[in-house]
Amino acid sequence: MRIDLLTLFPELCQVALSTGVIGRSVASGKIRAVVTDFRQFAHGRHGSVDDTPYGGGPGMLLRPEPVVAAVESVMSDSAAVVLTTPAGEPFTQRTAQELARREHLIFLCGRYKGFDERVRELVVTHEFSIGDYVLSGGELPALVMADAIVRRIPGTLGNLDSADSDSFSAGRGGGLDAAHYTRPPEYRGLRVPEVLLSGDHGAVAEFEERSSHGRTEHRRPDLRAAQSSPRKEEP
Repeated sequence: MRIDLLTLFPELCQVALSTGVIGRSVASGKIRAVVTDFRQFAHGRHGSVDDTPYGGGPGMLLRPEPVVAAVESVMSDSAAVVLTTPAGEPFTQRTAQELARREHLIFLCGRYKGFDERVRELVVTHEFSIGDYVLSGGELPALVMADAIVRRIPGTLGNLDSADSDSFSAGRGGGLDAAHYTRPPEYRGLRVPEVLLSGDHGAVAEFEERSSHGRTEHRRPDLRAAQSSPRKEEP
């Protein structure tokens, strides 16, 4: 997969793309990540990429010419052009899994009041939001989405089963992940559940399933419809 991030702040993206799961995937050649600055495609004596909105009002908008030119400079026949916007559909685990099957993703990272509407009409194929709140720019949402997507690409994690048991995954029936423990077996009076120390893999699997259902019921009842079993256990 190739991932392009188009932005006014390339340094913000480059650090994240060289760290963690994405950084290891880039280093191993599983993915290629490219950051492009909109300013490379600015026109005019002052190299401006933004301007005041027609009709007045506060804030600035990114002009269509440099943004569309930046997209066209990296465009491929297989590309999905993703606009990060509060007006987009919610980005979910299922979305991440679907996009992980794409060969090429281009993320448009806005600033100020966003993009001239003609950018969306001319080049955007997908619009996603990571939540009902507003950030200073689209870089962080794009990186959040990229991380979730890369995790679903075979070979990017040491063990794909780890991703299959994440919250919201099919392995958890769309619900939350189970409670997990490690050493020591007792800490400040709190003991690890005995079943996890038993060595009985079947019993451990049943415990994790009950824990997942219980957590989902208690913390995210809106996800109950996605659960495949009615069993519950308080977290």
